[in-house]
Amino acid sequence: MKFLRRRNSDDAVGAATSEDGSETITDALGRRHTAGKGRPTPKRREAETKRRGPAPPPPKTQREAQKLARQNRASRAERRQDAAGRRARMLAGDERALMPRDRGPVKAYVRDVVDSRRHLIGLFMPLAALVFVSLIVPVPRLQSMVSLFCMAMLAAIVLEGVLLGRRVTRAAREKFPKEQVSGVAIGWYSFSRASQLRKLRVPKPRVKIGAEV
Repeated sequence: MKFLRRRNSDDAVGAATSEDGSETITDALGRRHTAGKGRPTPKRREAETKRRGPAPPPPKTQREAQKLARQNRASRAERRQDAAGRRARMLAGDERALMPRDRGPVKAYVRDVVDSRRHLIGLFMPLAALVFVSLIVPVPRLQSMVSLFCMAMLAAIVLEGVLLGRRVTRAAREKFPKEQVSGVAIGWYSFSRASQLRKLRVPKPRVKIGAEV
């Protein structure tokens, strides 16, 4: 029976040094072990700084400082312009600027179906604001009335959301028979779209209320 013991230097039969300075040792049984590099591992900030290169020297004169400030302002203005352009393309429904959850012809069709009608789900956000206001006003009778009203409205919203999800899923499957349409994903997407105020929806509605889709 063999007991665990410390391996001494006589058991090592070979050693090799890699490019990063670490030493690979091969013992008598042919097993390889990597020894320490002999120096501490650099921190992430130090590694990133080394990749980016040294920081630019600070300006030495007033003219150089003004030039650097102008460059920074131009860079910030360019970034703001790019962000505004992406925002405009997203609102317009450009596929390249949309979030991954909003991309694809199926999601565009679901948005058109939801945007073509008024939904009781659209009162979800105003209802939440009403509940918040009722909690601030210290009138027990008013709070109880608002609570009962909100519970009834919430039940109606949940029921309409389930019916809307089933209807939109069925219409999407008929419109795109070759696409894989998930009932849960499409149902939740239609519910979240309908729960938003029409002016705050992204992308913006491209169909009017009452239009046939």
